[in-house]
Amino acid sequence: MLAKVCSVAVNGLEAYPVQVEVDLAGGLPLFTVVGLPDATVRESRDRVRSALRNSGFSFPQRRVTVNLAPADLPKEGAGFELPVGILAAEGLIPAEALDGIVLAGEVSLEGAIKAVRGVLSMAVYYRGRGIRGLLVPAENGAEAAIIEGLPVYAVSTIPQVVEFLTSRQPLTAMETSASLTRPRTGGLDFGEVRGQQHAKRALEVAAAGGHNVLLVGPPGSGKTMLAQRLPGILPEMTLDEAIETSRIHSVSGLLPSGEPLLCTRPFRSPHHSISDAGLIGGGTIPRPGEISLAHNGILFLDEIPEYRRNVLEGLRQPLEDGTIGITRVACALSYPARVMLIAAMNPCPCGYLGDRVRPCLCSPMQIQKYRARISGPLLDRLDLHIEVPAVPFRELAGDGRGEESSTIRERVVCARARQIERYKGSRTRCNAQLRPAQMRKFCPLDAAGRSLVEQAVTRLGLSARAYMRVIKVARTIADLEGNESVSAAHVAEAVQYRSLDRPVLV
Repeated sequence: MLAKVCSVAVNGLEAYPVQVEVDLAGGLPLFTVVGLPDATVRESRDRVRSALRNSGFSFPQRRVTVNLAPADLPKEGAGFELPVGILAAEGLIPAEALDGIVLAGEVSLEGAIKAVRGVLSMAVYYRGRGIRGLLVPAENGAEAAIIEGLPVYAVSTIPQVVEFLTSRQPLTAMETSASLTRPRTGGLDFGEVRGQQHAKRALEVAAAGGHNVLLVGPPGSGKTMLAQRLPGILPEMTLDEAIETSRIHSVSGLLPSGEPLLCTRPFRSPHHSISDAGLIGGGTIPRPGEISLAHNGILFLDEIPEYRRNVLEGLRQPLEDGTIGITRVACALSYPARVMLIAAMNPCPCGYLGDRVRPCLCSPMQIQKYRARISGPLLDRLDLHIEVPAVPFRELAGDGRGEESSTIRERVVCARARQIERYKGSRTRCNAQLRPAQMRKFCPLDAAGRSLVEQAVTRLGLSARAYMRVIKVARTIADLEGNESVSAAHVAEAVQYRSLDRPVLV
């Protein structure tokens, strides 16, 4: 007898349907799985036997053939082994009961349904496709219920699935749980940072336009402290952004327990020993890298010259396009990677170039070699180069408190709102994403501003990409001030945020 069960798999970030066909035939007992299964799927034969036996069912002593269609796509993980197909092939579950039902979950030896990765992507795929129900493990129920208009049923054991499909034990569909009403917690605040007014202003500009930043300063000047407080001044994620970010973490198995929807922008800070696959994504079984896990949030690279050259060079394309493509022999995947890159470094190998107290012991050649670890093309993609000097003692020991993150965030939110309104109808959400055609339309310069940019390009030797970054930053500064036109003053401030384009003075 033949039975067909609908399941679902995830390839990269996208889900696709998998039809599990189970055929029982005469002959010597044998269990065969075909359809490009990986080792985990092939091992399901032993788990299914134990799960059925421990759930009060018997495993058929016949020739069992399981086909996972489509056969040309590789199947990985333990999400196809719900033994419902075998029970349906034996006639214990009516065929019509499986129409419009999609099953996903991992079966334990005792017959329990365990959580799997990527359930949110599965729910997104089946949204609006008219299915009667998506049966997922109880641990993944809240995650799948984020998607509106999709009947989601949380199940815990094989007998519970059988009772539901045979109408002996009805289940209630889970209520939609998509909500972004979680209040913003206190967290780290810019008010705790002493001094560094110039750096705070630059980070406000970066947050308002979604720009990448490089912080340059001696050890202990507060570079990491400033970067860690940047999420507190960013606008809240929209529901679509939260779902997209949560999907990436779901596929990676990194969704926090009890938090099916990420409501705060991610902040990822990988160690400098990370591999290119760890940062960009990939591996034998491709997985999202740190740049994708930071999607719609911040990727912080502390001591960026210490990262391997090939790792840093892999950032160039995703920083420009907002996506990262991973190609393998069997598949080609694409992960979103729209991040704000915040990098930090010392001004020289010893760290004290320009310090008023400690002398720098580095030669010009050593400084040049140290800074050359960041290639010119990558440096061009960092919109703001900010000098973070050591904090004087009188400011460090003062009793005053700086401007609160909540106050800065209000200005950032207003600037972002202007950008969203200005670019309505396009895929551009902030100034950092502007294309050349949009820049000509939305960033016109007056005569004084054009003259100032020309001098900067000539004297600093700015590349075409660096020139466009300066214009985008100037557009953001104008938005913070509520101006629709970009003036020479805005351009002047944007140019002085390119400190590493100036010659090194020892």
